[in-house]
Amino acid sequence: MQIFLGADHRGFELKNRIAEWLKSESIPFMDFGATEYDAEDDYNVYAKNVAQAVLDSVEPDTFGILICGSAQGVAMQANRFDGIRAAICPDTATAIEARGHNDANILCIPADQQIDNFASLINSFLHTPPLEDPKYKRRNQELDEI
Repeated sequence: MQIFLGADHRGFELKNRIAEWLKSESIPFMDFGATEYDAEDDYNVYAKNVAQAVLDSVEPDTFGILICGSAQGVAMQANRFDGIRAAICPDTATAIEARGHNDANILCIPADQQIDNFASLINSFLHTPPLEDPKYKRRNQELDEI
């Protein structure tokens, strides 16, 4: 498993907490920044870098985690890449559905919401396999046809 992590200034603190947790769980990850707090940085840079890294990876079970204030901006930017399915997941139920139904490969976390149990949220996302039901496979293929 490989995780690519990125956040703008509004997600900076949460990203650092997640990075420490990933280290403690021995989950391999690469931190694409921000590496220091900059109130003027743009989420686009981090979302583009993480999305491209997910697409370029040859490792199985490669995922991205993006964080900004609402998670809307990073999700919109990442979803402009063919083959990326970035999902905004403020809770575990949404993370499970995003993986199971939509085969999401980037977890977008809204830092402005109270995310106390991010470990459970991330574990739910990472360890939920896509459902084999043909209707979900068909729908996901249609996402990639545009």
